[in-house]
Amino acid sequence: MTSIKKYVAEFIGTMVLVTLGCGTAMLVGCDSANGCGYILTALAFGLVIVAMAYCIGNISGCHINPAVSLAVLMTGGMTGTEFVGYVAAQLLGSFAGSGILAIIFIEGDIIDKTGGFGANGLSGVNGSFLAGFIAELLLTFIFVLTILGVTSKKKGHGSFAGLIIGLTLTLVHIFGIGLTGTSVNPARSIGPAIAAAFNGNSEPVKVLWIFIAAPLFGAAIAAFAHICFEEDIKEDKPEEIPAPQNVRPTKPLKKKKK
Repeated sequence: MTSIKKYVAEFIGTMVLVTLGCGTAMLVGCDSANGCGYILTALAFGLVIVAMAYCIGNISGCHINPAVSLAVLMTGGMTGTEFVGYVAAQLLGSFAGSGILAIIFIEGDIIDKTGGFGANGLSGVNGSFLAGFIAELLLTFIFVLTILGVTSKKKGHGSFAGLIIGLTLTLVHIFGIGLTGTSVNPARSIGPAIAAAFNGNSEPVKVLWIFIAAPLFGAAIAAFAHICFEEDIKEDKPEEIPAPQNVRPTKPLKKKKK
């Protein structure tokens, strides 16, 4: 039952991420002529992570990203069975979020300013597969390494972890939106790309492999780096209060004779 709750939490979290993050991009646009669209979209993704971290973080850890789940698996934080369940739930959440956006925008006759349900692409790097791959790998590496660092059992940051992770996602979006639209999350890319294909735009699907492979590679490198860093870090332990010195032990009270 505990595992099912975790999967449901991951489904909800990913659905909210795609709906609000990609939905914001669809509403405000992210082209180079619309600078405010960059910031609003970056904030939307970051704020979703903050909200979900404090909402479902205590249930599933709030991965809502197969790349994050892979890193957690590699660092010993979950089993292979849990990993498969998490990824399945995340993909279903992405499809659900994309479906919600399709209903709202198609039935509401709303213009999608991204042209593809907020799907990722390579127009910002002039169609270069290498540039897009490197950008996504680097951004995912930064994002996942931050997550592993702030959630470390040895040197965790407690209640601030969700805020730090959300701000980091905002940061990588500010840089990456103009390049690839910023994925750093295979699930976030798969749902919108498939929704766009069903709506007649097959371009996102053609480059989808980059937004699956690059984040996974970046996460794997981050996990390896984290393991190396953690080897020499001592775990924080509560300080022990030293016993008072030169204190004479008290004698037990004698019972009075009747």
